[in-house]
Amino acid sequence: MDARAFGLRNTYSVACPDEAERRLFGSLVASGVLLRNGGRLRLDTVNQPEYETPDCDSIPGLVVHDKAGERILESVLADANRRLREESIAAEISVFKSGASSGCQESYLISRHASFGRLADILIPFLVTRQLICGAGSVVQTPRGAAYCLSRQSERISGGISSVATRSRPLINTRDDSRATPGLRRLHVTVGDPTMSETTTLLKAGATDLVLRMAETATALRDLTLDNPLQAIAEISRDITGRSRVRLANGRVMTALDIQREYLARARDYADTQGPDATSAHVLGLWERALEAIGTGNLDTVAREIDWVTKYRLIERYRAASNLPLSAPQVAQTDLAYHDINRDRGLYYRLQRTGAVARATRDIDIFEAKTTPPPSGRYRQAG
Repeated sequence: MDARAFGLRNTYSVACPDEAERRLFGSLVASGVLLRNGGRLRLDTVNQPEYETPDCDSIPGLVVHDKAGERILESVLADANRRLREESIAAEISVFKSGASSGCQESYLISRHASFGRLADILIPFLVTRQLICGAGSVVQTPRGAAYCLSRQSERISGGISSVATRSRPLINTRDDSRATPGLRRLHVTVGDPTMSETTTLLKAGATDLVLRMAETATALRDLTLDNPLQAIAEISRDITGRSRVRLANGRVMTALDIQREYLARARDYADTQGPDATSAHVLGLWERALEAIGTGNLDTVAREIDWVTKYRLIERYRAASNLPLSAPQVAQTDLAYHDINRDRGLYYRLQRTGAVARATRDIDIFEAKTTPPPSGRYRQAG
């Protein structure tokens, strides 16, 4: 497709006493409310609000509107906590962009005439290994003890392709979309983490867009079909070195790093033939640097840009300074506090204030996106 609409739907988690819950949610219901910027705010389940961006015609615009969702929820949060203080209730509500049960859903406008089976065959190995470059990172409890994993959502995936996402968590949701015009439909990717890092969000959507474009134009790609995607995604998540070896359907064995390198090489070739734009050039450069950093073990080179690396470095510094095991409750609290959307308190935003994380947006653009839709387009409204 020459032009594509992009959307993100992130689920947040809320920590608050029961008596404080109504101050935050008010009249917000499951069907949600449409926002002035074209997005939607709704409740997924109790204590799990969702923000869905409006459809954006560029990936940088998508990152801006994703961050605008954080600022909208932060404003709702500040108002709710103010009402608690006015009522002399000794409680405070916190909201975390932390990969609650529904995680992050990405939507990409695609041609209805494209072979969905071919798209899925090409996308699934990419999505299973994509957590190497755009996972949010998480400390999880495993049968062998606490472990730092690339992606919390990888622990929850229960299917490859499905038309429903309420009873299972597939990699790709095939639900059709009545908002798309004849000849167009949406591809829903449901395996991603909500990401705090602007550059990681840019990479997540940008790399996926490039792989989709290759699939849509029938670019020749090696067969990387996985023998067992569900087993592979969990194994890869628990190995931050990227050297987990997974079996392909044809009997070959490859590491997660090698699979991502193959996609990157083909994406570079494709971009060269098309003439890379500024966003694609940025995405390809960061993609390559991330894989190089993971392959060499020199994570410091991308610690400002890749979410799971930023948080991993933060947790490891804290553990070393406090002499704590990974299983310590204080480590779990640090893990969660990284995702606090309160800019005065959240650990990600503390890092941002000191210049320890890279930016892909400007604060003025995020502020404007709270109330202003993306440039005029047919697919503006979320829903």
